[in-house]
This record gives sequence, structure tokens and C-alpha cells, in this order.
Amino acid sequence: MRDELLAKYEVFLLDAFGVLVNSVGVLPGARELIEAIGSAGKRFIIVTNDASRLPESAAKRYADLGLPVTVEHIQSSGMLLVEHFERSGLVGANCLALGPPDSHEYVRRAGGVICEPRDDGDYGAVVCCDDAGYPFLGTLDATLSALFRLFDAGMQPALVLPNPDIIYPKGESSYGFTAGGAAMLLEEALRRRYPDNPPRFVRLGKPAPTLFRSALKDSDPRTALMIGDQLETDIAGAHAAEIDSVLVESGVSAKAKGIEPTYRVGSIADLL
Repeated sequence: MRDELLAKYEVFLLDAFGVLVNSVGVLPGARELIEAIGSAGKRFIIVTNDASRLPESAAKRYADLGLPVTVEHIQSSGMLLVEHFERSGLVGANCLALGPPDSHEYVRRAGGVICEPRDDGDYGAVVCCDDAGYPFLGTLDATLSALFRLFDAGMQPALVLPNPDIIYPKGESSYGFTAGGAAMLLEEALRRRYPDNPPRFVRLGKPAPTLFRSALKDSDPRTALMIGDQLETDIAGAHAAEIDSVLVESGVSAKAKGIEPTYRVGSIADLL
């Protein structure tokens, strides 16, 4: 199958967690796949919803794991914040960034001013980048209290979610909640208080097609192939961007109503 795909496609878009790596390390076949793409003279781009690592931090981690990945190979949802902030008039806004230090830096690079989580926080935007890097429950409690106060006062703080993923593969048969899960908790609480017009997060990453288009730039989508492990984000997003796709069934989701990949494999190793 590998030779067939290498002959047909010029650009390979690879999801990160569940396809190349998990929290433990490199997944079997990932290094060989990247090397085969390079040897065939084709390009690969890691298209990831992860907004917890800057491209330079992610590239260093890949290098430490022995994967030949550089900053130029990475297109993350956090990188979409620059355009979103400019388009939405958020440059200069006070922002609560939920995530580790790299998430805060994504928001700074987009023009946001980082603030601490406080019940009485005065936020122009809440940017939910990740589930880690902060005391989870205490920070969400403070965020919710601040949002209730701001919306009650008639203010409209922006809610921004670079990473819509709800869960991710931590290791073999081990999964965890991520930024999308935290955002869902906040949204559900806001819906209880404002049932007629519940505030919702603007979702930037997959399955929206923007991340794919940013990765491909001037390349024809018909020459690209997305390899991912989540039907609702990787594969649905590829469909939205008119890109063929491979579902790696060893990841998070193997079935979803109305979503079908172009190809299916049990694991990345099955592509070799």
C-alpha cells in the first residue's frame, strides 16, 4: 500500500498523536513512513490540533525521539491564532490562556495580553489551548465565575478553542481528555445560565478546513493525503478541505456516522 500511495500523492499530511507519537514515545512504523516519504522525493507536514507546544518546541521533541522533523514540517492549530486575532479585533485584548507556557506564547504572538485566572478577571478573550499547565478544576472554576460575571454585565468576551479534540491517545489502550473536553465543560455550564443564547467557543483546528489549507498553501488538495486517527477531526476535516484520507484504526475512533475515509489501516506499520 505504501508504494501505491507514494506514487499517487505528492504531499502527506500527518496527524501527530495517535499516528506518529503518543505520550510514551514514537509509534511503530512512524519513523519508517517519514523516511519513505522523503526517499520518494515527496513532502510531509504534521497537521496537529495540539496548541500546547510551539513549532520549535515540538520539533525539538521529535528530534529527541529520533524523528527527522523540523519547524518547517509543523502546522499547528495554535498558529491559527494570529489570523483569528487580527480578523476578530482581539489584538491587544486581555486574555486568559488555558495551557502550558507555550500556549501562552501562542496567544502573545497573536497579540493577546496574558492575564492570570481570577474570579474577578477582566478578560476580552478566553483561549482554551490545552488541559495541562494549570490546576485544572480550580482554574476552570475561576474561569467560569469570571465568565458569568462578564456575560451578566452585558460584556461579550471571545471564547477561542484552537484544539477542538475532546480526547487523545496517551499510550496503548490509554486515553485522556484535552482542550475540547475542557471547553465542553465551560460551554455546558454557560448553557445552563444562558439557555436562550448560550456562548460557544470558536473552533479553529480540525475539523475546520483552515488548518489543512494553511498547511498546503499553494499546493493542489488533490495531490495531498491526510493520515489521522480521529474520524470526527482528521478525516472530517480532510473531507471539508477536499483531501483524500487514511484512517489509522489503532487510534481513537474507527466508526462515526456519515464519515468514511478513503483508506483504512490497522496501524501506521500496516502502510509499510
